[in-house]
Amino acid sequence: MSDNMQVGKIGWIDMTVGDAGGLRDFYKAVVGWGSENVSMGDYSDYSMTMPANDEAVSGICHARGSNADLPSGWLIYIIVEDVEASAAACTEHGGEVIIPIKGLAGGRFCVIRDPAGSTSAVYQP
Repeated sequence: MSDNMQVGKIGWIDMTVGDAGGLRDFYKAVVGWGSENVSMGDYSDYSMTMPANDEAVSGICHARGSNADLPSGWLIYIIVEDVEASAAACTEHGGEVIIPIKGLAGGRFCVIRDPAGSTSAVYQP
């Protein structure tokens, strides 16, 4: 996650796919990102980094383990003050919680689908 955890900001973006290694190599070639392995136990996901300073800017993850149920495609994590309140507001306003609240990077998140069908995550540090 980003160092800037202000409510309302996008704190992180990642993608979960079947072939994370192949997609890592694609983005390294196309946009010049570097990568660092992120140990997931018996395999690694990837933190993609800026070429100039190795700052982490996104993640590319295998669709297995704790990420098995995440939707494919880029997923933004929007910082919220209260993840339970945000999940409740999502359903009250015509959205759907598609991945229930769980822990991540010292905080908690859930994945939601808005009334237009787009997915995102809300993250409480």
